[in-house]
Amino acid sequence: MLKLLFAWRYFKSEKSVNAINIISWISVLAIAVVVAALIIVFSVFNGFEDLVKGLYADFYADLSIFPSKGKIIVLTKQQLQQLKGLEGVEAISLEAEEKAVLVNGDYQSIVTMKGVDEKQSLINNIGTHIVRGKYELGTLESPNLIVGVGTENAVGIDVEKGVYPLTLYMPNRKELAHFGTVEGMNAYKINPVGTFMVQQDFDNKYVFTNLAFMKYMLDMKPDDYSACEVKLNPHLKEDRTIKNIQNLLGNNYQLQTRYQQNQSLYTAMQVEKWVIYGVTCLILMVAAFNIIGALTMLVLEKQKDIAVLKAMGASESTIQQIFLSEGVLLSITGGAIGIVLASVICIAQMQFHLIKLEGGTFLIDYYPVKLLASDYAIVFCTVLIIAVVAAWLPARKAGKQILSLKS
Repeated sequence: MLKLLFAWRYFKSEKSVNAINIISWISVLAIAVVVAALIIVFSVFNGFEDLVKGLYADFYADLSIFPSKGKIIVLTKQQLQQLKGLEGVEAISLEAEEKAVLVNGDYQSIVTMKGVDEKQSLINNIGTHIVRGKYELGTLESPNLIVGVGTENAVGIDVEKGVYPLTLYMPNRKELAHFGTVEGMNAYKINPVGTFMVQQDFDNKYVFTNLAFMKYMLDMKPDDYSACEVKLNPHLKEDRTIKNIQNLLGNNYQLQTRYQQNQSLYTAMQVEKWVIYGVTCLILMVAAFNIIGALTMLVLEKQKDIAVLKAMGASESTIQQIFLSEGVLLSITGGAIGIVLASVICIAQMQFHLIKLEGGTFLIDYYPVKLLASDYAIVFCTVLIIAVVAAWLPARKAGKQILSLKS
């Protein structure tokens, strides 16, 4: 406690050399700016991460079941009934998927066609991202298309300004010998009735129709599917439910969570965040050099005090800890100012959306921000560690100085 008291007196007292005051406050402000920048950057990354995860959650199921080999899984009515009855399974949806070509006169686009059943709305929220038209998949006899905005532009249609029957070409599995030719393709006239906008990768790639029509076009058997999507109970352990599903179906089925299907994306987002953290830490270390300069000059100024303390019996360790505490105090003061500044800026951004995103192709027009207590803890610990390292050298020199009192 006595060491902190000395450090606090040195911190707030006026120094005989004004440069020491200036360097001390420069170090405080430098740390404050870097800390504020680090928290703001972390918070923006958190905001974008939440936004992206939310968009992917609207498109990908909690769990998807794929074939271990090939493109077709076989799920009998009995297996589906058993799957629905498992604890932790809230809903399942079946789908058939294949590459296709959409043609509108001179315009054409290669897409991934997904036929989904009526339970799809329980699995994801594609229906909530309709920006034009309506979410109606149609029937086997009268199928409809739900297209992404990218596909809509690529084939030159507008679902709100009239009916544009598109020609749909899909592989004819009965004519594999003519694959890649007109004879090896099935053609069908189909109407787009809705346009969705989720994320560019999805908007340019996927189109939706009903499962029955898709299975008819692909000549699939009643129990044949491309995948089965599962909605899991969020209140039960995911790993246990997945293990039970795997035990039920066997090793011929591959199970992937939403994270596993997009592992590269989530990994890249985390890597970017920590790269920024590393770069900012380097800047913080540069700012810490001001602490070394300020403490070195303070040690020179307080030589008489050091001599008095040693004469009174203070050990080298005590002297070191006094100046070490001074360096930590400088850093904590700067860190506290930076944390308050960052918090005010982030809260203002969350409330008033002050800083806008350029361009009009985003789902939101402002930078998303999310404050996390873990980020504050990481930044505080980083500042504390760098402060101790920076203050150790001048504090050590102060403790080892041999001084004597002169009349």
